[in-house]
Amino acid sequence: MIARVGLTLDAAIQQFLDHLRVERELSVATLAAYGHDLTAFSGFATTKKLPELASVRTIHILEYLSALTENALSARTQARALVALRQFFRFLKTERLCEANPTEDVDLPRFGQPLPTFLTVAEVDRLLAAPDRRTDRGARDGTMLETLYATGLRVSELVKLRLSDINFDAGYLTTVGKGGKQRLVPLGEAAVAALRSYGEGARPHFLRPGRGANTDALFLTRLGRRMTRQAFWKILGAYARAAGIRKEISPHKLRHSFATHMVERGADLRAVQAMLGHADIGTTEIYTHLSRAHLRTVYDRFHPRA
Repeated sequence: MIARVGLTLDAAIQQFLDHLRVERELSVATLAAYGHDLTAFSGFATTKKLPELASVRTIHILEYLSALTENALSARTQARALVALRQFFRFLKTERLCEANPTEDVDLPRFGQPLPTFLTVAEVDRLLAAPDRRTDRGARDGTMLETLYATGLRVSELVKLRLSDINFDAGYLTTVGKGGKQRLVPLGEAAVAALRSYGEGARPHFLRPGRGANTDALFLTRLGRRMTRQAFWKILGAYARAAGIRKEISPHKLRHSFATHMVERGADLRAVQAMLGHADIGTTEIYTHLSRAHLRTVYDRFHPRA
């Protein structure tokens, strides 16, 4: 690997971390994880007398992963370390600090990844039917559930929605996800209808004079304040019990359900990635595994010689 002469590994790591912090605006926790993994590799490189970036070869990456195995670190930890190194060397290559990426031919360690649990379509239907939408509270709660399932938003994104974030005519909403990145998410007809009905009917009844009567927050509590994640979590749990759903329930389960049902019905993985706001397609690929598991279940149930 040809790299800038004299550029030390530690100096290159610092440039990468500065890039993540300033340009990609990653969270403090994510930056700390990258820093931990890359510093660990730098320590290993020092023992191999590889102080300069130009000294690192693919064989050294393989030796490092082997050392992690010998230290009884899990395949998941090895995979995270390799992901950090891949991102690091891709950045260096893009910035022309090196001409080759020594991680390109190194495969991720295999490990069993637990599949996220999700609701069936029938369970989602029961959940969405649980609120009494003839009441203000039921209209609000039903609209929140409808919006969450229609978009796959994170619960933090849901409760931060403003009335001005909804484009009723075009049928989409705007949200700001991790890293402050804004994205557009389509809305189905049922969600648009629920949002329109709630916005014109129930929402004004939650506004309280002197308590944010002019707020643009979309979903409000009975006190006229913005809905919180904790409050919505409780609301969701109550409706799940009323709908006879025995699975452990959380807002993230509806996000998983949205993605799983989309992929099962043939949605393009890149489109699902964009709607979920995943920075890496690898995060979205878990739903292809869920889809295959669904196909296996269907096959085992209906094939006469399964």
